[in-house]
Amino acid sequence: MQENQNKLKILLNKVPEVTVFFWIIKILCTTVGETFADFLNFNLGLGLTLTTVIMGIAFFIVLYLQFRATKYVPGIYWATVVLISVFGTLVTDNLTDAMGVPLEVSTIVFSVLLGLTFLFWYLSEKTLSIHSIYTRKREVFYWLTILFTFALGTAVGDLYSEQLGFGYLKTGVTVIIIIGCIFLAYKLKLDGILSFWIAYILTRPLGASLGDYLSQTKVNGGLGLGTTVTSVIFLVAILAIIVFLAVTKIDINQKKETADINQPDGKKKNVLIQTIVVLCIFLVLGIGGYIWRSNDLASQSTASQASLSGQLTDFIKIEKGMLKDVNSKDFTSAKKRADDLEHQWDSSEAKLRKIDGSTWTKIDGTIDVVLASVRSSNPDVNKSKSALNDSLNVLNGANKSSSKTSSSQTSLSGQLTDFTKIEKGMLKDVNSKNFTSAKKGADDLEHQWDASEPKLRKIDGSAWTKIDGTIDVVLASVRSSNPDVNKCKSALNNSLSVLNRANK
Repeated sequence: MQENQNKLKILLNKVPEVTVFFWIIKILCTTVGETFADFLNFNLGLGLTLTTVIMGIAFFIVLYLQFRATKYVPGIYWATVVLISVFGTLVTDNLTDAMGVPLEVSTIVFSVLLGLTFLFWYLSEKTLSIHSIYTRKREVFYWLTILFTFALGTAVGDLYSEQLGFGYLKTGVTVIIIIGCIFLAYKLKLDGILSFWIAYILTRPLGASLGDYLSQTKVNGGLGLGTTVTSVIFLVAILAIIVFLAVTKIDINQKKETADINQPDGKKKNVLIQTIVVLCIFLVLGIGGYIWRSNDLASQSTASQASLSGQLTDFIKIEKGMLKDVNSKDFTSAKKRADDLEHQWDSSEAKLRKIDGSTWTKIDGTIDVVLASVRSSNPDVNKSKSALNDSLNVLNGANKSSSKTSSSQTSLSGQLTDFTKIEKGMLKDVNSKNFTSAKKGADDLEHQWDASEPKLRKIDGSAWTKIDGTIDVVLASVRSSNPDVNKCKSALNNSLSVLNRANK
């Protein structure tokens, strides 16, 4: 009798076996969640609110079909995962961009909600195994958990990659290393269910990093495929794997086993200890990394920078150029400037958000509207002009008191970090004889230096002139038709020496 019940439970289990295909398609779904949301928001110009409403409706329709199904159906199940990844991403984006909720708060809230979901799930069902999803209650707990893992993964990923300035590549590599450590711990007897849910949460920032790396422009450090191409590639890959799984059925209870809810007390105690240890490790590393990076960012800002006054000139200049392009209906140029605006704004997020988080959030919202309107597949001149004028008003309002604060800035100390960073990157490229990348760095250096000239020259004209001379030598040596490695290295080292002395 018990054997027949177990067979029935296996038959009705509504989630797939955890195979290598499970993790591949999970990461693909996560990546699509990042890129497809951006595609609807920016490329189609729907905006964050409408995108959320549309994807929310689509998600709940597919979730209804998933609940109606009496067994695991690959197409329905993975469609639900794709849509919940998009919807979970949008939930966090709305809290951050539309409502101004700090990412730290979102991270804490979603961590608590996820923890409570796990707690109530275990107290009710005595197991958190996905091999036991054969009742309606367990399925509700399961999908609620999945939603919170995506929302939490988005908040944590954005917090470290954007707000703290680690970048998507470094964040992605860090997540891969952590997942590798979890896999090794699993091989060394870390509980399988605990290992699964840790990895499941971490694949969200991993997929997001991959999506941004593929879709972002080359100026932003990506491959420049765009959200449309990236979304199509991954959706096709997801569809291909779903068809493969539906035909082969290799993910349908491959091991023919059910979850054991009657674990010995000794094993339960061991799992509890493992869970507490893992949580402590993540808390120490996560909070420690946050504090370290926050202090590092604080040290990069001078004491006189109590507001964003005088820090937003570059963005105002870019948006004025975009407004000029829009007025002349030159959306090709406007979109190129939009890429530049997004790149510089994202690069400056960590520093500017630290100075004045609330003002930064307000400006970020207006820039999102600008990007969405200009990048629309069928951009409207009036909507683009309205978005740009609104954003310029906010930017100018935050930047207007620069004349009051400039008197306290008697040196260039703390103002030259971005240029130092660019030249260090160029020096690395020169050392590896990658002059193509070095020349791109030179373009970025020249653009940012020229844009900052009025502000920096006013603070210390003599120091600016000296630095300007060294930068001219750097540009000339790197851009030479036949660049010499030693001359370029000498020019860059000399310029970095001058920049570092003025910046310290």
